[in-house]
Amino acid sequence: MSRAQNAMLLLMAVAVVAAPMILGLPGEYGGTDSAAQAVIAEGGYQPWFKSLWTPPSKEIESLLFALQAAAGAGVLGYVLGRIHGRRQR
Repeated sequence: MSRAQNAMLLLMAVAVVAAPMILGLPGEYGGTDSAAQAVIAEGGYQPWFKSLWTPPSKEIESLLFALQAAAGAGVLGYVLGRIHGRRQR
């Protein structure tokens, strides 16, 4: 892709994001988390399974989530590094 094409794509992406704000279009811009919370709050929600273990606090839950993300990033970085190293040889 040429620089002009990249610049045009970037400009179009910015325009798509900025257009609703600039034009003041009405609407709610909620995400899927708030939609899921609303469905759960209405009732009738049946969980698929029961957790085997619940962390004792929100801090522990956040720590486990961060460790999971770090482990995933480490594996991804290792795999990409191996692929890059193979291509260098």
